[in-house]
Amino acid sequence: MVDLSGRAVLVTGGTKGIGAVIAETFLRAGADVVVCGRNEPEKPPSADGRTARFLSADIRDANAAVELVNGAAELMGGRLDVLVNNAGGSPDADAATVSPRFVERIVQLNLLAPFYVAQPANKIMQAQPEGGSIINIGSVSAVDPQPGTAAYTAAKAGLLAFTKALALEWSPKVRINHITTGLVLTEAAAHNYGEDGGATIAGLIPMDRMADPQDVANACLFLAGDLSSYVTGADLAVHGGGEIPARYMVTRD
Repeated sequence: MVDLSGRAVLVTGGTKGIGAVIAETFLRAGADVVVCGRNEPEKPPSADGRTARFLSADIRDANAAVELVNGAAELMGGRLDVLVNNAGGSPDADAATVSPRFVERIVQLNLLAPFYVAQPANKIMQAQPEGGSIINIGSVSAVDPQPGTAAYTAAKAGLLAFTKALALEWSPKVRINHITTGLVLTEAAAHNYGEDGGATIAGLIPMDRMADPQDVANACLFLAGDLSSYVTGADLAVHGGGEIPARYMVTRD
């Protein structure tokens, strides 16, 4: 286990799903953790007798994002060592009929919000002798679009480019990296993967399984710590090798 004792970590969208597992993983590593969401959870993430603190925020609003970052740093002794931009997502929608309002909201959540949070986080990290690490949670949709995800795909592709641009501007004090997640089997998303719980889909992935949220959390732990001290502007693929090409699936015996 990576030791992050004394580090201050903020995880957006950290109250459930992948974000909650990321928060719990940092808690087990010894870090102080603040999570945010629009609604306070019944039970905030906890691990090894330690519990994340919660701040309510709609990070699609730039002012709210600044207040979140400053509030989180205040709760953790004026520090912010790691930001995990995890909040995101989108329901499927037909690009031919989807409303402009829908597109705006998806882009706000998946592209603009990460920037709104990263900017004040960078300000704090640049002033710290140790700097800091920002991790953007992306999606394989950015490079391999699926039907029904046009707005989401565009936003996530922007997040990947945005990560690389910030790495050029904010280094060397602040490292910014990106994780390309594939299909992640969470309790909330299980219904999207068929009646067999995703078993058929798992057969299309070289690793022969869908990702567990812990796989994403472990990647965050690596990018946050000293083992990745020379890694910035990188895209770490956590997708089990992607998907086996359709032409192979239909022609193999």
